[in-house]
Amino acid sequence: MALSKTRITTHAMSEQAAAAIPSALRTLEAEASGVTALATALQADLGVRFAATIDLIQNAKGRLIITGLGKSGHIGRKIAATFASTGTPAFFVHASEASHGDLGMITADDIILALSWSGEQPEMKNLINYAKRFKIALVAMTSDPTSTLATAADVSLTLPKAREACPHNLAPTTSSLMMLALGDALAIALLESRGFSPRDFSVLHPGGKLGAMLKYARDLMHTGEAVPLKPLGTRMSDALVEMSAKGFGCVGIIDANGQIAGIVTDGDLRRNMRPDLMTATVDEVMTRNPKTISPNLLAGQALELLNSSKITALLVAEGKKPLGIVHLHDLLRAGVA
Repeated sequence: MALSKTRITTHAMSEQAAAAIPSALRTLEAEASGVTALATALQADLGVRFAATIDLIQNAKGRLIITGLGKSGHIGRKIAATFASTGTPAFFVHASEASHGDLGMITADDIILALSWSGEQPEMKNLINYAKRFKIALVAMTSDPTSTLATAADVSLTLPKAREACPHNLAPTTSSLMMLALGDALAIALLESRGFSPRDFSVLHPGGKLGAMLKYARDLMHTGEAVPLKPLGTRMSDALVEMSAKGFGCVGIIDANGQIAGIVTDGDLRRNMRPDLMTATVDEVMTRNPKTISPNLLAGQALELLNSSKITALLVAEGKKPLGIVHLHDLLRAGVA
């Protein structure tokens, strides 16, 4: 009976939940309109201030300090994390904690990016005074250009007014998203300006699936005696022994100069099944000019190539010189897929 009641309750809640879809759509539409208004503002005066902020951050000798409190503080933490992970040294300092010793974390070479929708939070005053005292560049992100924070800042990024998704126009929703979006825009503009590459990204993201995707073929490839290789002229019977012993489902074929001439795969065996196959040479069976990858290819890109080519292994080479081999299972074990 208890199970039956649970099912009935769940069914009733599902019907109620369906009525929430219009509410969800209104929220998304409100937040989307806020971001659209932000994009429009960037094409006017906000764009000039945005560019000035980029110049300040690029030319800073120190780090970017993000500060805020309340919902703006939560957004500030995320913005700081995005900056740090895309090549701009940054960290978050809570505006309240700053007045109780954390101001010591901020140096004269740093830049402060202060987030406050109203620009009038009392906790910001000590931080503003500190910035003025030590001539620390201050950038404000606020909706009120006449606020205490905006007028004290060297650059004020004034966000356009927008209605919150909350039906009472109280809970920070649209405003929080606009702050986050503008923070992302700053971080990505700096990333592009600095030429921050996937290789740079991999240095800062060694863990998890993202870290695995940013490993290189050279990090995962098998080398030396583990690589299945045979010279031109090898009988297929010997090539099959090599293929089976190494366990990659293929064997690379090299010429007299040690350059890759072709590859024999399981598929080649199936396509060439005939009574004299074992006495034939690899020259008759191999696929010439096989796909190879650079040792500097990202693991994620290697996986895409394996999938698109419908193969399970790739020889790693510099030009035609074989260096190793990468198998689909290596990528799976590394967490790439």
